[in-house]
Amino acid sequence: MRIKMKFVHTNIVAHNWQSLAKFYQEVFGCEPVPPERNLSGRWLEEVTGVSGAKIQGIHLRLPGYGPEGPTLEIFQYNQQVEGPQPAINRPGFAHIAFAVDNVGAAEEAVLAAGGGKYGQRVTVEIPGAGQITVVYLTDPEGNIIEVQRWA
Repeated sequence: MRIKMKFVHTNIVAHNWQSLAKFYQEVFGCEPVPPERNLSGRWLEEVTGVSGAKIQGIHLRLPGYGPEGPTLEIFQYNQQVEGPQPAINRPGFAHIAFAVDNVGAAEEAVLAAGGGKYGQRVTVEIPGAGQITVVYLTDPEGNIIEVQRWA
C-alpha cells in the first residue's frame, strides 16, 4: 500500500527561539505562521520522551512556496541537553539550504545579522548539472546553512 504524503517542516531546537526566529525572518524572508506555540502536558512528555517538557516557539513559512509551503519550526525547550557543535560531515541532519539570486549579498546579510562563516564561497561546474556558487555559513546559534545559486 502506498501512503500519500508531503513534506511539512524541519525543526531547530534553539537556545533562544525568538532571537533565532528573527534571524531567519530578517535574512531569509521567512514569515511567521501563527500561533506561537507554548506547549506542555502529558501528551508532550509522551511524544518527546522528556519528563516535564515545555516548549515555546513558532513556525516560519519558508520562502518560495506560498501559503501552504513547508515551515521551519523553531522551538525552545525548558530543559536543554548540550551536544556537540554541528559538523557538515557528521551523520544525520547537517544543514538547511536556501537558493538565492546573489550568494555574496546573502553571505553578507547572514554575517551582519550575527551568523558566521563555516567554509569559503566557491563557484564550480558540476558535470551534468551546471555551475553552482555556494557557501556554508552558520546562523547565530551555530546551525549550518547552505546558500547557493545555480547558473
